[in-house]
Amino acid sequence: MEPLPDPVAEGKRIAEAAAERGLALRLLGGVAVAILCPSSHRPPLERSYGDIDFATVGSAREGVLALMEELGYAGDREFNVLHGHRRLYFWDARNHRQVDVFVDEAHLCHRVELKKRIEAVPLTLSLADLTVLKLQVIETNEKDYLDICAIFADHDLTDDDTGVNAPYIAGLAASDWGLWRTLGMVAERSGQFALGLSKFEAGIRVAERLERLRKELDTVPKTRGWKLRARIGDRRRWYELPEEVH
Repeated sequence: MEPLPDPVAEGKRIAEAAAERGLALRLLGGVAVAILCPSSHRPPLERSYGDIDFATVGSAREGVLALMEELGYAGDREFNVLHGHRRLYFWDARNHRQVDVFVDEAHLCHRVELKKRIEAVPLTLSLADLTVLKLQVIETNEKDYLDICAIFADHDLTDDDTGVNAPYIAGLAASDWGLWRTLGMVAERSGQFALGLSKFEAGIRVAERLERLRKELDTVPKTRGWKLRARIGDRRRWYELPEEVH
């Protein structure tokens, strides 16, 4: 079967095929949000989706390569040989669309380990992991804000992975001042975006949930390393700017 034109349907098709083979392959990004959040399917949060992103683990790499070829994708052989220990790249010629697969971790503006929680929920990364990956984008664009709003419009903070696992997110930030700084900053911006979004009835709810998350980040006990880095603060850049893969 050739890749489907609709990226959300296609992402689900790939994830379900991986599940049938017992492969640890999970959707992330906007397509994952679209699957988990009904609010993303209607205005004002409805948006278009382009590329499809996944996460996997190193032990599943060969299986993922074989699966993607079987499902109609061409792997970038040179890129996958050179960088396949951390990222895989595939191309859907039929729909002119790329698929990125992060291996063990996502290293974008911040390094976020995914390996230990890859199978927390079926098909996608957990809501908490999706939230972290969205909030760690320092140069947040409108699509990121819309996805963050969809997550918090439809899901409350929880102590487990039935919702947005706040203790898990706070735990990540407790040992990494840079991640803490970016998560809090983008959460604040996202709350302002939600309140200013026209005809968004859930705006106040989203802003309130994001504010509660920020309080969790601020009150969780911090490590010694976090405190040492906090002394430097914004005087030294605490994030990276990810390179696009083409």
